[in-house]
Parts: sequence; C-alpha cells; structure tokens
Amino acid sequence: MSNTHWSQNGLTRRGALAGLAATTAMAGLPRAARAQSDVTLRWWSPQGAPAQVEAYNQQIASFEAANPGIKVVFETTSDEGYAAQLAAAFSSGEVPDVVTHLPSFSIHTYYAAGLVAPMNDVIEAIGPANFYDGANDVYVAADGNYVATGIGNVAANMLWLRTDLMQEAGIDKHPTTWDELRAACQAMQKNGIYGAPLPYGRNGMTTRIFVGVIHQAGGSVFTPDLEVAIDSQATRDALEWYKSMRELCPPGATNYSWGEAITAFVSGATATGIYTGRVLGNVAAQNPGIADHITCTRYPTLSADIKPWTFNAFPSVFIPAQSKNVEAAKKFALHLFEPEGMIRQLHAAPGHLLPVLKTISANPMYQDNPIIQKYEAEVDLMAAAAADGHNLGYETKAHKSNDLAGDVEGTMAISDMVQRVVLNDEDPDVVIGETAKIIEGVMKG
Repeated sequence: MSNTHWSQNGLTRRGALAGLAATTAMAGLPRAARAQSDVTLRWWSPQGAPAQVEAYNQQIASFEAANPGIKVVFETTSDEGYAAQLAAAFSSGEVPDVVTHLPSFSIHTYYAAGLVAPMNDVIEAIGPANFYDGANDVYVAADGNYVATGIGNVAANMLWLRTDLMQEAGIDKHPTTWDELRAACQAMQKNGIYGAPLPYGRNGMTTRIFVGVIHQAGGSVFTPDLEVAIDSQATRDALEWYKSMRELCPPGATNYSWGEAITAFVSGATATGIYTGRVLGNVAAQNPGIADHITCTRYPTLSADIKPWTFNAFPSVFIPAQSKNVEAAKKFALHLFEPEGMIRQLHAAPGHLLPVLKTISANPMYQDNPIIQKYEAEVDLMAAAAADGHNLGYETKAHKSNDLAGDVEGTMAISDMVQRVVLNDEDPDVVIGETAKIIEGVMKG
C-alpha cells in the first residue's frame, strides 16, 4: 500500500505530489492579473444537511453582493468519501478553491505533500486574540505555518443518554466507567430497545471511535515521538470491551457509520448514543417526544483513574495550493467568519459545531437559539470537552503533530482490526501485531 500513489481511501504523499506541478504556477499570478475576468470559486464540504446548505447559500449571497465579479458554488462531499474525491481532484489539478469541515489531520497530510496553501494571513485577518486559547495549535505544521484554521469544534464521541429509560431501569447516575456503562445498557435493553449504537463497520467512524476507546483504556496509537504504540495491553482491553458490547447493539451495527449511529439513538431504537451535538437538532425535528429526556456526558473510561478522551476532528477551513484563485478563496474563507453568517451556520445544527471564536460564543445572536438555550448544560459540556479534545494527528498535548494520520486512517487498519477481532473472532494478539505492522509501513513511507 505504501509503495503506490493511492491509499485505500485517498492519495498518499508521493502520489499527491505528482499531480501538483501542472497547476501551481497559476496560484502565483499577481492579483491584478486574475481580477481581469470573473472568478468562480468552488466550495467543498461534507457537512451538507439542508439547513446547513441554506445557511451556506446565505453566506455565499452576502459575499457575492460585497464582491462583484466573484461567484461561489457549493458542492457537497461526504464524510466517508472526501479523501478519494480530493485525491482525484489533486491528481487532475481540478481542485476546489475552498474546503471546509475536514479533520485537521487530513490537512496536515495534504500540506506535507505541498497541496495546501498556508493560512497564516487569514488567521491574522480574523484576529488571533478572537480565537479561544490554543484553538489553532492543532494546525501548526513542522515549518511553523498554519495549514488551516478551525471553522468549529466538535465533540464526536459524547455519550448520549435517555434519562427516562435510566429512571425506569433504576439507574441513578451517569456511567463513568465501562463496567457501569455496560451494566446500564444491559438494564435498559428491553422492549425492542437496544443498549448502544456503537459502530463496527469498516469505515472512518469505527476507526475514529475506536481510537478514542484505546485512549479510554489508557493507551494510544502512537508514542509522543510517533513510534507505533498500538500493540499494547490497552488495545487488548479496548477490543475485549468493544466485543462485549456487540450483543447490546442492533444487528445492523456491523455496518454502522455516522448516519446510522445517530439515527439509532434519535429514533429511540437505542437507550444510549455516541455522537456530537447534532443529536439535539435531530431529536427536535424527528422525535420531539424524547426531547425532554436526553442528556450527554463524556464517554466512560476503563477505570475511574483514566481521564476521558474526546475525539475532536477540529473541522477546518483550508485552501488547496493548486487553486487558480488563492487570493479570492482566502477572501471568501475570511468572510465565513463574519458573525451573522457564522452564527447562522452554527444555528443550522445547534450544538453540533461549537464556536472557535470567543467573540461568537459571547454574541447575543448566538445565544438566541431555542435548542442552545434548552440544552445549555449539554452545550457547555460539549464545548469544554471539544476544547480539550484530540484526534489521531494530535493524540495528546505531549504528542508531536502527526502529518501521516490521514494516511493511517485511510488504510482502514484500525476498523479492520475491530472487525477481525470482534466479528470474526480472530486471535487479538495476531491481529494487533499485524495492524501495528501496517501502521508502521505507512509511517516509514
């Protein structure tokens, strides 16, 4: 895999560089030369729910009105498919001009291949002091440049709970350990309702959730110096617990990704959930009967002495270096942070994406939302969890930034490991060892 230009879910560094040379010259044209004709910017994002697209269209309209001669076209990608779509775009040179809502570690991989323009000037224009402290640390590349900036924070693995079902089952506190969670799920699994909607599919959700489970067992995928550390007792404990939870999940969990997992909880098919704050808006729209009976907490850990670990993908804004309209693209990226449009975008999925700017959080317009007001405690908890969150490219504050994390995820080695041990009942020691070798191969190039 590491000797080809293509990974299973996208383009490797070596292959990405091959598609770069033909079009980068255009990005260096003087601003005046590019301004002689109309410009059309292509904006890609995997966040394409109807309410969000409506908010984006309003942001586009206000930008176009203020910038005659520049048009913006929004195009939806997918959470599971964006890597392959971008790989094809980078290879052909027909790239989008602005990309939003991708995880930070993916952009590090692209930047290391020379495919992303630095965003230092955009961050300066927004005002570094307006961001929450450390909000952009995750985007710092080895050369000191910022590869992107955040468009929101997200707490991807919050534990969602049905308080009415907890009360019926005699559960009087939120689970904080795996044993407590499993016992709670067992107690609530009845009358056609399953305990949990954990993902077991061969996909990005299983990979990202299970990275969190490894940390919740006290382990990590890499050491702080980026040596492969997945072959550990913590990973064995994580797999054992994840396997024990399979009987408490719906039969379809074998193929669950993000959409299926959220639907299971929102529809009432499961007593607990694992997802971001999008649960709040979906419940309000699709199953308001349970709206007064849901809450969230940070996902439990193996034992009380292990600190919770929240997966924050750090949804981002970045500019492909091959764009023929880099200056116009950066102007549009800056426009996305204008308060009225940004707040409208955040309100399109209240609690799902959380502000990265202190000025937005403090804005009365942001607070003036019925869902954010109704679930103030849950939104505050998610904001705190996300601000302290990490991901495969930024596992802890002690870890070096891993610009190959996107390539590691693209192999699907971690979700394969879950399927082989949990679903196929293969020997964990053998599977973990083989998984470690796959990851080592990616890291060695």
